[in-house]
Amino acid sequence: MTAKYAIGIDLGTTNSVLAYASLETERPQVELLSIPQIVGAGTVEEHLSLPSFLYLASSFETPSGTLDLPWQNGQDFSVGRWARDRAAEVPDRTVGGAKSWLCYSRVDRHDAILPWNAPSEVTKVSPVTASRRYLEHLVAAWNHRFPDAPLDQQQVILTVPASFDAAARDLTREAAASAGLPADLILLEEPQAALYAWLERQGDRWRKTLKVGDRLLVCDVGGGTTDLTLIEVEEQGGELALRRQAVGNHLLVGGDNMDLMLAYYAAGRFAEQGVKLDPWQSVSLWHSCRQAKEVLLGANPPATHTLTVTKRGKSLVGGSVSIDLDVATTARLLMDGFFPHCDAAAKPQRQLASGFQDLGLPYESDTAITKHIAAFLAKHGEQEASQPTHLLFNGGVFKAGQLKQRLIDTIGSWRDASPPVALDANDDLDYSVAHGAAFYGFSKLRGGVRIRGGTARSYYVGIEKAGLAIPGAPRPLRALCVVPFGMEEGTEADVPASEIGLIVGHPAKFRFFSSAVRKQDVIGDSLDSWDEEDLEETDSLEATLEGEELPDESFIPVKFQSRITELGVFELWCVGTRTPGEWKLEFNVRDDAVND
Repeated sequence: MTAKYAIGIDLGTTNSVLAYASLETERPQVELLSIPQIVGAGTVEEHLSLPSFLYLASSFETPSGTLDLPWQNGQDFSVGRWARDRAAEVPDRTVGGAKSWLCYSRVDRHDAILPWNAPSEVTKVSPVTASRRYLEHLVAAWNHRFPDAPLDQQQVILTVPASFDAAARDLTREAAASAGLPADLILLEEPQAALYAWLERQGDRWRKTLKVGDRLLVCDVGGGTTDLTLIEVEEQGGELALRRQAVGNHLLVGGDNMDLMLAYYAAGRFAEQGVKLDPWQSVSLWHSCRQAKEVLLGANPPATHTLTVTKRGKSLVGGSVSIDLDVATTARLLMDGFFPHCDAAAKPQRQLASGFQDLGLPYESDTAITKHIAAFLAKHGEQEASQPTHLLFNGGVFKAGQLKQRLIDTIGSWRDASPPVALDANDDLDYSVAHGAAFYGFSKLRGGVRIRGGTARSYYVGIEKAGLAIPGAPRPLRALCVVPFGMEEGTEADVPASEIGLIVGHPAKFRFFSSAVRKQDVIGDSLDSWDEEDLEETDSLEATLEGEELPDESFIPVKFQSRITELGVFELWCVGTRTPGEWKLEFNVRDDAVND
C-alpha cells in the first residue's frame, strides 16, 4: 500500500504528540491527532497530547474495567493523563522519564528497573518497554481513527533529542519497531523538527528573515530536559541553505525542576503555618506547582494562584491549609534559579558530591540553563563567532514570556553587536516538534527545504594495542575514527587504516566512543590519548561473531567500511583482507544485532 500520510511523532519526556499531513495534497496541511486516553477511573477523553507516564495497576484494579480503552479491554496498565495524575497518589507504581533512561548507559535499558526504587511487589518494566507502550498507544489511537490507513504503512518520522547517541537512537528504534511502527521510519532530531515547524509556517519568507552567516540557536527546554542545537545559514548553488553545526549534551534539567523549586518554596511557606508535609503531600504539591507555574506565567495571568494541601495525621480529621503564590515571586524564583544573568565565559558549577549516593539518573546539579548555554557556545566557537544571531524557542517552559526575554537579554550581553533576534514563535510550543516532523516527512517525499548536517557526533572504535602484558593492568587502547562529524545519510566510506585483528568464533568485547566536539577528526584518524570530556565511551558490546573458532589470541585481519544508511543508522563493516568474509557491527546495544 502506498503511504497516504506523513506522520510526525514527538516521543517526549513529559508529553507525546502525533501530527500528520496528507500526501495527496499539493501543499502540506498539518493536523494533530486527538488521542483517546483514560482521564479517570473508567473515563476516556480525547486530548491532543499523551502524557508520557505509565501507571502499573495493582491486581484489584485490573478486572474492574477501569483501564479499558476503545480498542482494548483488560490491560493491567494505563498510559496518559490518568497515569500522570496517579503519580501524585501512587508514585511507586508510576513510570516517568523513561526517555531519559534510554540514554543512560550505566544501566541496562532492557532490564525491568522502572519505577526506579519501587517496592518488590510492583512488577517493573524496562525503559525500552515503557517507551514501547507510549508508542503502542499512539499506534492504536491512529489505527482506531484511520482504519483504512494503518500506521505501519505510512511515512513516519519519529523525533529524538539531538543529544541522543547512536545507542540511544537504536533503543528508540527498537521500541518503535516492537510497537508497530514501520521498519523504514526515520529518526529526526527534535530541535530540527522545531525549526521545520517554523519553516513550514514561514514559507518562502524565511529567506528574507535569515541571511548567509547567520547563526540560529534552537533552545528546547521541555518538562525534563534541555536540548541545544546551533544551525548556520550557508549559500549553496546561489541559494540559502541550513546546516546543523553543533548539538549539546543531554541535560536533565527542565520544567519538572522548576515545579520542584516552586514546591520547595511553598513547603517553606506551609511550614511557617505549622504544617510539615509528608512524602505524599510533597508529591501532590509538586504536581500542583506545575499548574501554578503554567497559570502565573501564561497569558493574562491572575495576580495570585492558590495552593492547597489536605491535612493528614492522627490528630487531624479532614481540613486543608492554603497559601497564595504570586506572579512576581514565581517569575523571580524561576529566572534567578534557571535563567540567571551570567557572562559568556560562565560554566555550570559542580557541587561537592556526597560520598554516598542513591543510584539513578544523572540530573544536573547546576540548574542554571544560561550557564549551560554559555558553555555549549564556548565549546563550538571562538568568542563572538560562536554567538547566535537568532533564537528559536521550543518547549513548554518558553510559554512564559519572562523566561524568553531573560534568555534574550542574557545572550545579548555576550555580543558586541545587537541582541539576538527571536524568531516568530511557533503557534504552540507543545506541538511544534510533531508538527515539524510531519512537515519534514511531507517535504522529504514531495521536495522542500532541508537542514543539512549528517551525524551529530564523530564515532570511534577502541582498538587494543599490541605489546607486553602487565599483571593487573588492562592493555592500552587507541581510538580509531570511523565516522567523522557530519557524515551524510546514504553514504559509505572505507576507513584508511592498517589491518585490524578481528576476533571471531568466541566471545569478545567491542568498545565504542563518540564526540560532539572533535569536528576536526577525519575518518581514519587514530588517537592514542584524549580528554574524557571530549571523547566519551558509549555502550560496549560483548558478543560472539559468527565464524570458525580460532585459538585464543588469534584473529582475522580486516579493514573497516563505515556506512550511514538513508534512515540514519550507522553500520560498521569488517571486511576480511586475507580471509573472505564480512561482519557487520551495528552501533547499538542489542546482543543479537552484532552478527549478520
